[in-house]
Amino acid sequence: MRLLRWLANALAPLTLAGAGAAYLAPEWFLPVGGYFLWLFAATMFALGVVLEPADLRDTLTRPRAIGLGVLAQYSIMPLLGFAAAWASGLPEALALGFVIVGCAPGAMASNVIVYLAGGAVAYSVALTTVATVLSPLFTPVLVETLGGTFLPIPFWPMMATIVKTVLLPLLAGMAARRFLRGRRLDLAEAAAPAMATLAIVVICSYAVAANQARLAQIGPTVFALVVGLNALGYLLGWQAGRLFGFDGRHRLTLSIEIGMQNAGLGVALALEHFRPETALPGALFAVWCILTSAGVTTALRSRAVPARAAA
Repeated sequence: MRLLRWLANALAPLTLAGAGAAYLAPEWFLPVGGYFLWLFAATMFALGVVLEPADLRDTLTRPRAIGLGVLAQYSIMPLLGFAAAWASGLPEALALGFVIVGCAPGAMASNVIVYLAGGAVAYSVALTTVATVLSPLFTPVLVETLGGTFLPIPFWPMMATIVKTVLLPLLAGMAARRFLRGRRLDLAEAAAPAMATLAIVVICSYAVAANQARLAQIGPTVFALVVGLNALGYLLGWQAGRLFGFDGRHRLTLSIEIGMQNAGLGVALALEHFRPETALPGALFAVWCILTSAGVTTALRSRAVPARAAA
């Protein structure tokens, strides 16, 4: 149990260590590329196990909150990505990478971060799922509008992937939870975030390994823009939650959802439809947003433990 809790709390250092190892020895992690769907599925199954049915029922009675969250997702980050591209002075191919990152839906990893941070997990899952389902339409339209280029995305294959890697594993995890009682439930709730943490570390490490040669070319300007885009996403997401009148847990959740993008999807689209350097911002953003969100999560959990002890 102690090891499982340590793994759940060590997302940031493990991600950094994995990214460093992947950069130095990419051949260790490249074989993981064939198992991406299984890793995502394992993460969503773990979230289903820890998801309280009462939280999910409460979230489904709040369609206004889901609508406002999705609206914020597809307005704040696309505009920030466009601003970064416009103000960067970078070559067109690199600048376009920031637009693509901004127009991607929220990252699936955000659901785990929200859980570890003590946010509203059901609300996070709802936002990620709805934003991802809408992405075949919203992402290419926004990229075409803001970046001047249309991105063809196969709608039904993407929908099938979402069902297989998000909805079905989540429902399976929730179903498995119904058969767990007492000590078994305690063990499952401890093991689930640890398993999700390991999956995220492996996913990020593969992203670094797959882009090792390109990451070596990234200059200070690109790195500074990635840091700024991520930080402003968190800040404006928090402020949007305040504007919408959300409570603290839902405000924190919206902040994480806005600040963390599905940069893996952005990298795939960039490599498929544009020059390789267009994928550089997404590859760096994928690792950086995990590090920042995991660092904040660790701080929040360390503050929560003394509070529970005092109570």
